[in-house]
Amino acid sequence: MIAPTCDMHLLLQAEFDGELDAAQSAQLGQHREGCPLCQASWEELVRSRAALRAGATYHRASPALQRAIASRIAAAPAPPVAPRRFRWWREGASFVVGGALAAMLMLALLPSGQDGMVSALVDDHIRSLQPGHLVDVVSSDQHTVKPWFDGRLDFAPPVKDLAAQGFPLEGGRLDYLGGRTVAALAYGRQKHIINLFVWPQSGGAGTSDPAALKGYNIVHWSADGMSFWAVSDLERGELEAFSRDWQQTR
Repeated sequence: MIAPTCDMHLLLQAEFDGELDAAQSAQLGQHREGCPLCQASWEELVRSRAALRAGATYHRASPALQRAIASRIAAAPAPPVAPRRFRWWREGASFVVGGALAAMLMLALLPSGQDGMVSALVDDHIRSLQPGHLVDVVSSDQHTVKPWFDGRLDFAPPVKDLAAQGFPLEGGRLDYLGGRTVAALAYGRQKHIINLFVWPQSGGAGTSDPAALKGYNIVHWSADGMSFWAVSDLERGELEAFSRDWQQTR
């Protein structure tokens, strides 16, 4: 049997890497909603990115190691000038080695643990701001958004209407974080977007200290067996107000 194909399938990687313009990205986003093949491939890309992040570890060179490396670099003799016919090879080899070292350094600097989760949340928030990526179901009605998740998740995320508090609901979507599919709720605040990521968590209610990364603020709390992570470029005080309003609204 011939495997099913789609003419738009080859554009998915370009969209995932942010290489398409706004019109192309919006067109492909609409296409994915009705194409099981492209949607499955998109979810596989998201899972692969999350798996790479989860498996990376963070190591910081000790001051002694940094001094030793700097000392060896300073003491190394200058390389002899190569004949012209060999320079292209040396320069090409230097490029390859430099690229490999850069890749190793990138892996070494990837954060782990909670820092890794914060980084993944911010990356997914930024990704959602591209045209056609913010919501899979567009609605300001919590009674429309909440049932949309039925059958798409193995849990029922709470959805609240905070329009009266100045945080109107924009809609919801599926996302992938920490090795599992999660719910992402989009709220507005004037011209700003708040992404609220929700998934089940064992343990009681509580809050964590606010965090910031790449100009975005992150507020975390847990309640009723769920973990909540709010991400936005709003000022920290406003994002904390969103968190309080969410927890106080029934």
